[in-house]
Amino acid sequence: MTVESTAPRKPRRSAGSKAGTTGTKRTTRASAKKSPGTDPELVQLLTPEGERVKNAEYDPYVTGLTPDELRGLYRDMVLTRRFDAEATSLQRQGELGLWASLLGQEAAQIGSGRALHDDDYVFPTYREHGVAWCRGVDPTNLLGMFRGVNNGGWDPNSNNFHLYTIVIGSQTLHATGYAMGVAKDGADSAVIAYFGDGASSQGDVAESFTFSAVYNAPVVFFCQNNQWAISEPTEKQSRVPLYQRAQGFGFPGVRVDGNDVLACLAVTKWALERARNGEGPTLVEAFTYRMGAHTTSDDPTRYRGDEERLAWEAKDPILRLRRYLEASNHADEGFFAELENESEALGKRVREAVRAMPDPDHFAIFENVYADGHALVDEERARFAAYQASFADTEGGH
Repeated sequence: MTVESTAPRKPRRSAGSKAGTTGTKRTTRASAKKSPGTDPELVQLLTPEGERVKNAEYDPYVTGLTPDELRGLYRDMVLTRRFDAEATSLQRQGELGLWASLLGQEAAQIGSGRALHDDDYVFPTYREHGVAWCRGVDPTNLLGMFRGVNNGGWDPNSNNFHLYTIVIGSQTLHATGYAMGVAKDGADSAVIAYFGDGASSQGDVAESFTFSAVYNAPVVFFCQNNQWAISEPTEKQSRVPLYQRAQGFGFPGVRVDGNDVLACLAVTKWALERARNGEGPTLVEAFTYRMGAHTTSDDPTRYRGDEERLAWEAKDPILRLRRYLEASNHADEGFFAELENESEALGKRVREAVRAMPDPDHFAIFENVYADGHALVDEERARFAAYQASFADTEGGH
């Protein structure tokens, strides 16, 4: 394994000298080169077959996990996937205008989400449903925006989880600015920004890398590389692995198996620890795969084949942890059966909650545009009210 990173509280090593996944083998940059189409070098603690891989550097971050905590990670992933599947079904039924599925990315989100402290702050994209789950945001609150009844549905400061960001990459700048403020306040907390491989090509992301490095901001950039920026593959965006981009900005980058919840948990804990210790930003590239469509308006069969998808389904993050739990005797059939019942109950609750959401106030769009009001907004509100009143079958302009 070769990663461009520095270990916590250890002397900086030259690039390419990091310990391998066994914790014993070291490779040089030359020997780490791989031919096109082969799997990348990455941090992995759990194989697709559910076998535990030792890693001297990252094991300390997960060796203390109890069987209850391991089952908790599995539960998080299962319930997140169930909620996500229900949201997709609701969109197909016309109950939601759009939905961005996280299918296949559960380990990256749950692993990183459970690495956070309560006082850490999260800046998500529009696909971080698993991280929202970890932050205690009710799943039904995620759906209001996609149903068109609100602009977010939750108070960001209640869970330190910012509202979803649709503009690609802009949240990395928000996170960097917030992290700079955290540093100036002397707070003992960290910030994490989520973005995809497609967003890594945006100028906003490059600018956030520059500012965070120069100001030594306590921020972790967590890139979920699901390998498809809608229909554009990663190799059309970068000639090097994405985590290596951090080198040019002067901070470490690590590539982790994004389908391995233990590895994602460990690497994110390490990166957040660096941030809290005043060691600056880190780029974590979670190498995973988007098993479904980019959104429900996308047809992935037009640009990728079934063979690729099937190969990644064999690396399913949930099945991987289940195999480990079973082999370690940490979970029995009773646990899985109970979780299945809980999963179905969650799906029913989400379905009923979405259908019961009230229509928004038509005039709410004019609120909070300016803190103290504005003459132009007042004029636009009056014109809209007159337009609404022109319909004979409405009451009071609504």
